Amino acid sequence: MKALHVQNLTKQFGDLTAVNGVNFFVEYGEVFGFLGPNGAGKTTTINMLIGLARMTAGTISVMGHSYPDALKMAQREIGVVPDESNLYDEMSGLENLTFCASLYGIPRKDSEPRALDLLHQFDLHDVKDKAFKAYSKGMKRKLTIAAALIHKPSLLFLDEPTSGIDVASARQIRYELKELNQNGTTIFLTTHYIEEADRLCDRIAFIVAGDIVRTGTVTELMQYHESEQSVEFTLDQPLGDLSSIQEAFPQTAIEKAGERSLRIRSVQSVDLLPFMRYFDHVGLQVYEARILRPSLEDVFVNVTGIEAEKMKNNQRGAHR
Repeated sequence: MKALHVQNLTKQFGDLTAVNGVNFFVEYGEVFGFLGPNGAGKTTTINMLIGLARMTAGTISVMGHSYPDALKMAQREIGVVPDESNLYDEMSGLENLTFCASLYGIPRKDSEPRALDLLHQFDLHDVKDKAFKAYSKGMKRKLTIAAALIHKPSLLFLDEPTSGIDVASARQIRYELKELNQNGTTIFLTTHYIEEADRLCDRIAFIVAGDIVRTGTVTELMQYHESEQSVEFTLDQPLGDLSSIQEAFPQTAIEKAGERSLRIRSVQSVDLLPFMRYFDHVGLQVYEARILRPSLEDVFVNVTGIEAEKMKNNQRGAHR
């Protein structure tokens, strides 16, 4: 049995298919990353997984509970951290946590000690009596995560947990997520920070236009991408038009990597010697030649066709 098992999950809004018959699973104790550009279907999928949106077709099983029959039982075992906080501005940090605990039927004598532990854990104890509206963005994000943990869920859903917050808070959140996972919590994570997924996730699924186009461990995804070799040359002079180089090596893709550097990509092994001879012939001196190993960002760009930096910028715009 899987912690989460999704089969042929589909969501349609009239003639628009937002999620197109996707299939994936999450193992117990796993950190599973769900990555894709804006509009890919990430949030729609999460909303179906947590019971906020009805599926058009397909099946969902969470911790052995099938939707929609056992939705309420499943929701008692999951914690949800939405991309925007769902806590109350006028309540203090402590009041917000104890109120969330009451929604799960946790009595006050148990909820307050649990809330205080979480406030200590997220370095919020000193502001426990402050109104939530007075918290910084980073503090609000940490309290929102603490609220999702108040009932000790077995499966935690996080939608962009470190988006738009300060570096110190983001680092602490990543540390706490690792600790939670090491202590047995299964985590389902969406993020537009590729490096964050690389650090945290055991497996990753890429979703594009409602379809899951690739799933695997970081290592497996890298190996798939390594079928293409990339080499970067740094030269002694600024580069102009690259068309003459491209004509000389038509079996490769050539692009500028900087003012004095260019990157060569090929599905075949790149022999450096012909390039060295070419550069010498046209009067260019090579300062450095290095074979590039792919990163998860390279895999993402290759699979989705969107630059990771553009995805970050789009995400910032979406939160304005």
